[in-house]
Amino acid sequence: MGNTVLNTKKIPVKRVIGKKFAKYPELGALTAFIVLFIIFSLLTERFASLLNLGGILSLISEIGLVVIGVTFLMISGEFDISVGSNYAVSAVTFGILLNVGVPAALAIFVSLIIGSFIGFINGIITLKLGIPSFIVTLGALMFWRGFVLGSSGGGAYVRYIGPNTPFIIALNQPFSGQFRTSLFWFFGILIIFYVILTKTKYGNSVYAVGGNPDAAKAMGINVYRVKLTNFIITGLLAGFAGCVSFARFKAVDPYMGKGMELESIAAAVIGGAALYGGFGSVIGSFIGYSIVAMIGSALVMIGIGAFWFQSVIGLILIVAVIINNRMRRLEKL
Repeated sequence: MGNTVLNTKKIPVKRVIGKKFAKYPELGALTAFIVLFIIFSLLTERFASLLNLGGILSLISEIGLVVIGVTFLMISGEFDISVGSNYAVSAVTFGILLNVGVPAALAIFVSLIIGSFIGFINGIITLKLGIPSFIVTLGALMFWRGFVLGSSGGGAYVRYIGPNTPFIIALNQPFSGQFRTSLFWFFGILIIFYVILTKTKYGNSVYAVGGNPDAAKAMGINVYRVKLTNFIITGLLAGFAGCVSFARFKAVDPYMGKGMELESIAAAVIGGAALYGGFGSVIGSFIGYSIVAMIGSALVMIGIGAFWFQSVIGLILIVAVIINNRMRRLEKL
């Protein structure tokens, strides 16, 4: 028998960590979430109360819908920073239609069409004219915010004055203390988009388009269609989130959703998404926004003051980008 040469070379631990991170981009966010949850629970016993957790989950179930759409779009290599304005436009539309007697189901359908249309226009301008999506949606952010302010008389609230119909109750009303029906909508949509992203051909196309558009084209993937679809999905979910929020408060401030676009991108990045596309997870983004919402609540309870919120999130975002980039380098070793 000939000599058998055994390969005893060990795989570096760093590379193993990088491989795990590539397969499960939400691992880093989950670790951070657990650590922060323990720290905040030790700092104030009220943090882990059902009352506070219910409030955090209510916020997540509304803004988290926007984060799902933003994540899909970022994975495919594009941005939409007009989601906050879209959120407000759809909420205002929903409220106005309800007040003039339009049935709630039809009112929300029209609002979702408007939200999707805003996403569609963003996608068409970006893809047809070759203008960076950041610039296109920055313009859309200002245009639609101005539209809401102008149509509402410069800042007047739109309030719902009708009865609390079964449809509105199903959309976003308490069912157990601080826990609301919007949780069912959010987790249902989260599961649907998780399955789409991880278990379907379309999900593979989203990753491929964001990772390398030229290679995706060579594989027969319609890059234009995938990106445009994701713009529409982002607009649709922003519009739905606006309607869900309106059903909760029965009113909408024309400034509603201001800053949401940056929080959504921050949540996606904290959850492991790459700013240049091709990498990310809707579960990771959910955990990322949970961290954002948890920090906002904890700062108030600890007594630090909500005005430090943006500073803390900005710091965590920078750290997340550094860690994400480092993990991807390790994966390539």
